[in-house]
Amino acid sequence: MNSRAIFLLLLLLSFHASAMLPAGRWSPISNVKDPHVVEVGKFAVSEYDKESKSELKFVAVVSGESKVVAGTNYRLIVAVNDGVAGPCASKNYEAIVWEKQWLKSMNLTSFKPVV
Repeated sequence: MNSRAIFLLLLLLSFHASAMLPAGRWSPISNVKDPHVVEVGKFAVSEYDKESKSELKFVAVVSGESKVVAGTNYRLIVAVNDGVAGPCASKNYEAIVWEKQWLKSMNLTSFKPVV
């Protein structure tokens, strides 16, 4: 097989593999304690604090989903402490973060209390 045929075969296989990915569909995150998922959760709380001038403290990622869309969107339920209800009380917020890993870029697109 020449190099052109190998390239075309690899290209065809990559298209086939990408067609099998659930692009645009939310998929559950099985391990919310994964260091990268925790990093995304901490980023969401930190970014919200900067934007809103609040002082929320990240506690944990409670649950989450992700989907592939020109990067990865993470929809996480994060537990935070606001200092108002006491040092041990936490509240849950839904955070949506869009990450472009190849650019080492994250953007907080939504952060709201879970009701």
